[in-house]
Amino acid sequence: MLSPRSAPVPRLRRAFVGCSALLFPCSAPATLGRLGRRNVATALNISRPSGWNCGPSRPLGIRPRPLPRQIQAVQLRGKKTRTVVRLDELPQGIVAPSEPLPPEEDEPTYPTVVLQARRNMQKFDNCVLLTRVGGFYELYFDHADEYGPLLNLKVAQKKTSAGPVPMAGFPFFQLDRFLKMLVQDLNRHVAIAEEFPNDPSDKVKSGGLMHTRRVTRVVTPGTLIDENFMDPYASNYVMAIHPPEPAPSGDVSCQEQQDAPETPGSANDATARIGLAWLDLSTGYFFTQPTTLVSLGSVLSRVSPREIVLDKALESDRDRLLVSVLQDERHLITYSPQGELRQLSDWAPMLESEIPAQTIDKFTDIEIQAGCLLLHYVRDRLQGLSMKLQPPLRHESMHIMNIDKNSMRSLEIKQTIRDGVFRGSLLHAIRRTVTKSGARLLNEWLNAPSTSLEVINFRQDLVARFIEDEDLRDSVVVLLRRSHDSQRLVQKFALNRGDPDDLLRLANTIKATEDIVDLLNASVSSRPDHGAAKDCLSIMVDRISLGQPLALAQHIRDAIDEEGLVQQHQIEDGEAGEMMALAQEIVKAEGTEEDSTLLPKGAAAKANKKKTAVSIRDHYGEDSEVWIMKPGASDRLTSLHADLAALRQDKEALTETLRTRLGAASLTLRWTPGLGHICHVKGKDARRPPPTGESDPIRTLSSSRTTRSFHQPEWTRLGEALDKLRFQIRAEEQRVFASLRERVVHNLVKLRRNALVLDELDIAASFARLATEQQLVRPRLTNTQQTIIIGGRHPTVEGGLTEQGRTFQRNDCLIGGGAPSGVGLQQQREQQQQQQQGHGRIWLITGPNMAGKSTFLRQNALTTVLAQIGCYVPADYASLGIVDAIFSRVGSADNLYQDQSTFMVEMLETAAILRQATHRSFVIMDEVGRGTTPEDGTAVAFAALHHLASVNRCRALFATHFHGIAELVAKQGMRVEDGGPDGTIDMYCTDVEEDEQGGFVYVHKLRKGVNRQSHALKVARLAGLPEQAIRVAQQVLQDSGFDISPRGMADPARASAAVVG
Repeated sequence: MLSPRSAPVPRLRRAFVGCSALLFPCSAPATLGRLGRRNVATALNISRPSGWNCGPSRPLGIRPRPLPRQIQAVQLRGKKTRTVVRLDELPQGIVAPSEPLPPEEDEPTYPTVVLQARRNMQKFDNCVLLTRVGGFYELYFDHADEYGPLLNLKVAQKKTSAGPVPMAGFPFFQLDRFLKMLVQDLNRHVAIAEEFPNDPSDKVKSGGLMHTRRVTRVVTPGTLIDENFMDPYASNYVMAIHPPEPAPSGDVSCQEQQDAPETPGSANDATARIGLAWLDLSTGYFFTQPTTLVSLGSVLSRVSPREIVLDKALESDRDRLLVSVLQDERHLITYSPQGELRQLSDWAPMLESEIPAQTIDKFTDIEIQAGCLLLHYVRDRLQGLSMKLQPPLRHESMHIMNIDKNSMRSLEIKQTIRDGVFRGSLLHAIRRTVTKSGARLLNEWLNAPSTSLEVINFRQDLVARFIEDEDLRDSVVVLLRRSHDSQRLVQKFALNRGDPDDLLRLANTIKATEDIVDLLNASVSSRPDHGAAKDCLSIMVDRISLGQPLALAQHIRDAIDEEGLVQQHQIEDGEAGEMMALAQEIVKAEGTEEDSTLLPKGAAAKANKKKTAVSIRDHYGEDSEVWIMKPGASDRLTSLHADLAALRQDKEALTETLRTRLGAASLTLRWTPGLGHICHVKGKDARRPPPTGESDPIRTLSSSRTTRSFHQPEWTRLGEALDKLRFQIRAEEQRVFASLRERVVHNLVKLRRNALVLDELDIAASFARLATEQQLVRPRLTNTQQTIIIGGRHPTVEGGLTEQGRTFQRNDCLIGGGAPSGVGLQQQREQQQQQQQGHGRIWLITGPNMAGKSTFLRQNALTTVLAQIGCYVPADYASLGIVDAIFSRVGSADNLYQDQSTFMVEMLETAAILRQATHRSFVIMDEVGRGTTPEDGTAVAFAALHHLASVNRCRALFATHFHGIAELVAKQGMRVEDGGPDGTIDMYCTDVEEDEQGGFVYVHKLRKGVNRQSHALKVARLAGLPEQAIRVAQQVLQDSGFDISPRGMADPARASAAVVG
């Protein structure tokens, strides 16, 4: 191989300070004489010194920039040439700076689809990208490697000129299934990139690309709209939190900042005010509330947001108390920039109506900032979709009972403590609603019971009417079952979504509403006039607006062709079946048995449907149009369908004419994707040669032994006219559909108000059914500080015992007032209760383990909750004073992650109750102080009891095993019989009955007095503690001076049977 020649030294090289125009095209042009392009390239490659680059002159010592890649890549060898340049032809003076070189393009040359996906991944770097490619959604690069195995998708390697690219995918109709896995199970954000066909101008700009792919929506756990995996019985909230501003540091040293106490309002002050805003994108509900870091946990427990949004600036400040609180509760946190929204008026374009003038001034600045952050985040997730929310409601101005997070958990209002499941909770025990939106509203009522006597009494009146008129209740329930979830239906249209099926569901709901109104009016007219008092059903009817919604429903029914929709769904099912059949064939041919399990359930059924489904070619044939709008939906559609009918007649006439002219009785006029509009003949007509006398000779396009296809100008012109007309009909149908959707948005407020009335009727009917099934009574609500419950029962425990064939022991609770008279009880019981006058605000309850103390505490708290949501209660009689908050300190747990022992957690909960409870609160406390020594525990428990009685002055049930507290209460003169302002405590207990043979049974009925025996050994024996350990425990008790009777050493089988029986 020949060695390359040495590069010749260019003439006048020393005269160059910068870059010569002769050698580099980026400076002023120079005459090259007869140098060709090839020789110029050779000169550039050989003549320049190493590292010499174009551009302005630079001082000595600065490393020159490397040449651009396109110049470095030139490696042409050419004929040796010689160029002579005169010195006066060179540019003189200061060399002007040249234009900067374009940035070096280092992006690999991937295929178009992969390249578009790569750019979208870079733009939405915190999301999992799903890219639509034909009939599939695909993942690429590290997304395929990371999430493919998690989604049970096979990861393949796509071969490209830039190297293999990992990819995975799934059919488009399985989008909801994989969205559920990513969003709901893995808590990921998912960006969905859809493909859009390019019009001719875009094709030119993009270099001939048929489609472009852009992200149309980012799906997150808190911004779900109409996904099939959404919980239909619970709201889906996303919440934004605006923290307090950090205190200015100034020039204070770090040590001084550490030593200085936290000032109120600082970022890490637990009492600092923070702003909250949350919304449910699927229904349009929007709320705000100011609160403190101390109360944040309770608000989060009540709202249960799926996602929490914080300002992007807090992402680097992980030491804030706010961030640590959210992480402790294991909430999903998303950081977002604040955006351009700054004030309340900026919210107007995103609200369905104006914020009432009387509430505008009540919004605090921290609420507004939280709302601005929230709306900016949601709008960014929607990627340009329009959004219409309901005007925000301030939770602080609403009359609701506060239930903190510990009470929500210990009372098992929405889920059980042990397993965290729905079954066994209070909501499970009372829910009898028949609509999904009604179930969601019931959930909201349980989270925040009302404190308004007017609201509660109205709800109870409604329940009473449905109990009284069972036929009316059953008829309303039947009509409610015909309605749909209009809250979420309407919101889909407000977000510019929804389809013709949703319009029909909305029309059916409006029709059901009309029928319900007729039923209620008939019921009201059949009742005698009660004077000035307006019937509760009349009030409900007055809240419903049917004028414009009925016109909308009629317009929908007149416009949408339901039979056409059914046919369209059949075709879609056929396409899905074909896709599923293809997947099954591939798995059968190339996969394993394990791969076959990855196909969704029902895949075989869908695959079998393709045998009877209409083929795609037949579907798009000339005479198989499926229209979703009736021809009379608009004047334009009527005219177009008339023209279409005329063209079809022309087609039939042309068919007969061509058959006669060509002598081909089998001739048909068709359209195919590859050949367009053709004439098709078969059989003996195909073997006959085409006639030669035609003015336009027939050109055969395809032929076989039995068929022949050819073009015919008349049919081509007619077919093009038919295609154009069909396109116009489709466009007009889209316009009609858009106008229907616009009419829905115009009726947004009325439809939402009507839906809320239906939800309230659903709850009232369900409460009436529940009261009838379980013999519940209507509670009497007052503004006093009394809780009087006669024959109370636990709403969830009683149901469990009933399933086992056992009965629940009823108990009375008389706090803060005397017993009632004339409540319909037996005469003997009435007289006994009337003798008891003046009960204390607090009950101190003692008794053995497993004798029902905790059950009694919880059942009275739950009865209060049920009464204030408007439900009837499990009791013989109930008269309850309105409660502003319920606090519960029940059970034991630790928080080792935060270095909190069981006793520390117990003290934190106790401290929160003692600081927050008011004279209208209801408190239940069980076993306070048990996590430490008996002496310290007694002291702490009595201190808490004393504080409730003398400082909080609230109603409370206080259960304990520290019997010394009873002596301290008597010593302090705090018993009711002691009299005076401090005499507010009554003492009650449960007991154990034993027989001579050692059998025993728990007495769950409370009686006055103090039980100084906990009977712990009986529970230990029931639990199966070894007999040797039992004897040791008995010996210890005897040595300590306790009286251990022989009956305490009963046979465990007899004891267990006695308890169960």
